[in-house]
Amino acid sequence: MKRRDFIHHTAVSTAFLGLGGLSLSSFKSNETKHLTVLHTNDVHSYIDPFPPNHPKSPNMGGVARRAALIETIRKENPNVLLLDAGDIFQGTPYFNYYGGELEFKLMSMMRYDLATLGNHDFDNSIEGLYKQMPNANFDFVSANYDFKNTVLDGIVKPYKLFNKNGLKVGVFGLGVALEGLVDKKNSKETVYNDPVAVSQDMARILKKEHHCDLVICLSHIGYKYKDEPEKICDVKLAGLTQDIDLIIGGHTHTFLDKPTVLKNAVGKDVIVNQVGCYGLNLGRVDFYLEPDTSKTVRGETLIIV
Repeated sequence: MKRRDFIHHTAVSTAFLGLGGLSLSSFKSNETKHLTVLHTNDVHSYIDPFPPNHPKSPNMGGVARRAALIETIRKENPNVLLLDAGDIFQGTPYFNYYGGELEFKLMSMMRYDLATLGNHDFDNSIEGLYKQMPNANFDFVSANYDFKNTVLDGIVKPYKLFNKNGLKVGVFGLGVALEGLVDKKNSKETVYNDPVAVSQDMARILKKEHHCDLVICLSHIGYKYKDEPEKICDVKLAGLTQDIDLIIGGHTHTFLDKPTVLKNAVGKDVIVNQVGCYGLNLGRVDFYLEPDTSKTVRGETLIIV
């Protein structure tokens, strides 16, 4: 099957956004640095495409098609970060039968670089999640979950640093409040901390101490809550913090037509994106960083059909 027969590539936002104030501490040459960030969220164990008779998404999605699209993009630009914003588990019999083993193995085959944890990733308990960790050839980050008294202590880190062709990227994770979503017997002694305070600390560490050229927040706190306007979400987080360049979201299954560009606490642009659920879409954000301290960003949604 030819690529055009099963991949509908929709560039929902082709506007280029000039963003200033970027640290270029790691640059050694005068060349433009190009980083492609690919991301998913709330895949919920959907391995197969939707059936042909599905009323909303016939024949769409599926791991095989996502893998083919990711490989095509890597051939265009090998400087890729592939990230997931949580809720990898729960939603199809694959999870009920294999307990997450298949999901982690397939993500490893697609060469995911990093993931954060969603509330449904605790559905087989924290011990069940821990049991599946050896099947993941990628790391997990969560800065506002304190796992000190659990089996995940020292395994799930607050952040991770990447060096992509001379570009230093720091990625930290955020999780949603577990109370009311996850039974205490499943999360055990996991402690939830305020994501705003944690994000401010993480951004400072990554930008000021590690001198990252880009700071990415991998979030599972939700894009926005219409019925709960005071609840912390990605949109509110963007405006309350600084030094975060990109927030990749999950939890609310929000299908954005294009990445949202918001102002942070000091008036600089921060990009927020989320690509729905069930592996139907693949998010793509391209950063072009210039040696004159400027950067250009291009955001797209790739619909996997």
